[in-house]
Amino acid sequence: MKRLLVPILAAVAALSLVGLLGYGLIAKAEDDSIEQAVARGDFPPAPSADLPLLGASGTQSVADLRGEVVVLNFWASWCIPCQAEAPVLERAHERLTRSGAGTVLGVTYDDSTADSLKFVKDHGVSFPSVRDVGTKLAKRYSTHNVPETFVIDRDGRIVDVFRGQIDQAFIDRALAKARA
Repeated sequence: MKRLLVPILAAVAALSLVGLLGYGLIAKAEDDSIEQAVARGDFPPAPSADLPLLGASGTQSVADLRGEVVVLNFWASWCIPCQAEAPVLERAHERLTRSGAGTVLGVTYDDSTADSLKFVKDHGVSFPSVRDVGTKLAKRYSTHNVPETFVIDRDGRIVDVFRGQIDQAFIDRALAKARA
């Protein structure tokens, strides 16, 4: 009986490894990350959550802005690239609000209210921001670093995404897609 135990255990271990390999291949094939969906032209619905406004009473969500183009930007006061892209986002916000097409909505990421408010003042940010306490909205966008920007069309679908510091060329291209 002891002689049979080793081959049986080896066979079970081998079958388990083959099963895990198969599962890994299937799971990878079904990966529907936001970037992959956007690259395929399958614009996914933008996740939403009611979050407290930064420096004001009340809440705001992406869903509240349906019918408008939204540039959703995850940022933090301690993030150097966030500081560098703030003027690009501010120009986009001015352009969107002037034309009545939409807005930029900032989402603070793992940041204190006092530091976030100082960032807004120091960088002349006029677009609204919400506080993502516990990064619950960030997790729904698979956001783990900042800055990250998602451009959402009037139908509430993500049409472009950039994980890192955006520039004017990205925002121009993404807004054109969102308005199309």
